[in-house]
Amino acid sequence: MNKTLYPYDWPDIDTKLYNRSVKLFNAVKNMLSVKLDLHTDPQFMEGDIFLFNHFSRFETFIPQFLIYEQTGAYSCAIASGEFFEEDNVLSRYLRHVGVFPHNHDRLFPLLAGQILRGRKVIIFPEGGMVKDRRVIDKRGHYSIYSRVTGNRRKLHTGPAVLGQGVETFKAAIRHAHSQNDVALLRQWKDVLQIDSIDQLIAVANKPTLMVPANITFYPIRSSENLLFKGVELFSNGMSLRQSEELLIEGNIMLKNTDMDIRIGTPVDPCCVWDWRTRYLMDKVVPDINTIDDVFTLNSRPKNWKQRLLGKYFIKNAQCSRDRYMEGIYTNVTVNLSHLAATLIMHYVDQGQTHIEKNKFYNILYIAIKHLQNNTVIHLHRSLLNPDDYSDLFKATNKRFEQFMCAAKEVELINEDENCYQFLPKLCIESDFDSIRLENPIAVYNNEAAPLHTVRDTLIAAIDESVHADQDKLAAWHFEDECRTLAWEKQTYSKYLSDDISHEEAAVDDPSPFFIQPKLANGFGVLLVHGLLASPAELRTYGEYLVKQGYTVLGVRLKGHGTSPHALRDQSWEDWYGCVQRGFNILKVHCSGIFVVGFSTGAALALKLAAEHYPEMTGVVAVSVPLKFVNPAFMLVPLLHGTNKLVGWVSTYEGVKPFIDNEPEHPTINYRNTPVRALYELRLLMVHLDDLLPQISLPTLVVYGDEDPIVSSKGAPIIMDKLGSKHKQIQAIKSQRHGILMENISGTWGVIDGFLNELRTEYKIS
Repeated sequence: MNKTLYPYDWPDIDTKLYNRSVKLFNAVKNMLSVKLDLHTDPQFMEGDIFLFNHFSRFETFIPQFLIYEQTGAYSCAIASGEFFEEDNVLSRYLRHVGVFPHNHDRLFPLLAGQILRGRKVIIFPEGGMVKDRRVIDKRGHYSIYSRVTGNRRKLHTGPAVLGQGVETFKAAIRHAHSQNDVALLRQWKDVLQIDSIDQLIAVANKPTLMVPANITFYPIRSSENLLFKGVELFSNGMSLRQSEELLIEGNIMLKNTDMDIRIGTPVDPCCVWDWRTRYLMDKVVPDINTIDDVFTLNSRPKNWKQRLLGKYFIKNAQCSRDRYMEGIYTNVTVNLSHLAATLIMHYVDQGQTHIEKNKFYNILYIAIKHLQNNTVIHLHRSLLNPDDYSDLFKATNKRFEQFMCAAKEVELINEDENCYQFLPKLCIESDFDSIRLENPIAVYNNEAAPLHTVRDTLIAAIDESVHADQDKLAAWHFEDECRTLAWEKQTYSKYLSDDISHEEAAVDDPSPFFIQPKLANGFGVLLVHGLLASPAELRTYGEYLVKQGYTVLGVRLKGHGTSPHALRDQSWEDWYGCVQRGFNILKVHCSGIFVVGFSTGAALALKLAAEHYPEMTGVVAVSVPLKFVNPAFMLVPLLHGTNKLVGWVSTYEGVKPFIDNEPEHPTINYRNTPVRALYELRLLMVHLDDLLPQISLPTLVVYGDEDPIVSSKGAPIIMDKLGSKHKQIQAIKSQRHGILMENISGTWGVIDGFLNELRTEYKIS
């Protein structure tokens, strides 16, 4: 296309059309299944030139709207000249929303003028979609595949050239101001459509910044989608490139995909200028009369000073490019697929053909725990939320299984009962337009390759997994329990302003606790709190036990200590999982373990006893909620079923999702009880009823004789059904429910007698 066909100037942004486009984009974004997260320091958004990597066509439309939402600034972008070859609806639209053709003769002067007016410029410096994510070679040098030449090349220096040009013109403005050249300043003010000379000077004194940014999609899927099927239905056949893009990018838009946009630290385009460049700048800027003069210093120099400065600019642009390239690619949001792919390719490079499943899972878990303390890289939220990764150590993980399933479908991996086998296809070079379909493992590995610490950490984890430190693993698992609490607080913080949250008064620390005595007696005690409470309910009792030499761990049941809304989303199986994890942590430190549970925690403790854990010495069940004083609790299943029905047919949460609660300890317990939680408790008790005969461990059942919540009639029923030959029952004289927390009528002493008896019997001191 002949470049001279473009007009000398370019239409200014139509702000009304731009604003309508933003609204339309937001509407479309809400309809898609892309979860978009922007990670940035607000100060970084004040940059001028934003540089993004490029993996899908969909992401091309994202940055300008995000910048507008964050800063209110309009953004310009660059598109292929082919979009402007004809005068049609699309080309006219692009012209008026700040899109410039890449082959316009005056592209840089036009963009520089926009920056000086306060606009942002968005550039994808790769010059095209990098489908294979391969941006670094084995020597650590950055380069990308060029579809035009079929070879690899360096990234474009255009953004650095543009940034240097803007800074040069700003230097010319400052020089004219120092010389009091009002006529020239007024001319530039008018050309740039800036309100006043004072504003022009303020613009000249603001540093120009290039902002590297990274867009990471997770997961990458290649299954058929509605978009692909629709196009296929109405077309006579698609090329490989078209099919691949519809499959991959259709899944990005139409299936649950995380799109993490991470804004990096700005790069000064003049950061590599030395004294020679600055000396020549001082000599050249007096001769600059237009923005175009700046960008012809190298191509059409008027004298030796301009020619030499132009050469310095080219060299400096290459150095600046290397800096923003690193900023782009080291801001990848690392996910589990990156780790798994990097580990697989490391083994393949070492000539290994398989790996044991348990070993693979253990290595990944160990690497995650180390990477969580690394401040250089950025982890996907699934590597920060233990719900998404902690089960790796149990040789099961939903996200990992999805990754392996995709790898098996394209014949990269096979598996048997104990091992994963690496197939030869992993080592075969895939076509650029098919690699996302044929070898997603290579794509993930390439994307993580610039982050050397990821590979180094995984390799170190291989060695560490061979001689795993059980104490360290137990500490990590306990840390995961604490992380889960923090994550839950963050997730449900959106409810902080609702009516229910305003009523809550629980301020005591809900964190799980692990306390070791100075002189251990060889036994541990696992404490399990009750419904609506938190570990704070049993912390004082735990400290009492520690003084007797017990190692104590107080677990937190999921949904507790954060928000009633969080509790509403949990099942009794979720609560039981917390108890199991606490037991597994504690058994690393103790030869024998007692489990003491209160109320709902007592029911969970009894279920644990029924599992016949060999390290478990005895169980104490305090105030087991088999029967309730309030007969209204019998209606909970009916109310819960009604809530579910209403939820299915409307947007309302249910007829009555929460029931008011007047807690004995308002600084610990929720004031609002989720109906779902009571329903789950009923399910737990029905399940426990079948398990009681299976409990053979020594058991102590404690209850309050006038408990206002849990009926005392339930304790004898439990005793009758218990299968244990060594079982005791003790009534506590009390008109309150919290007999364990408050040590009413010597509850702690009663339990001491039971524990001491068993300690003597098991002869552990």
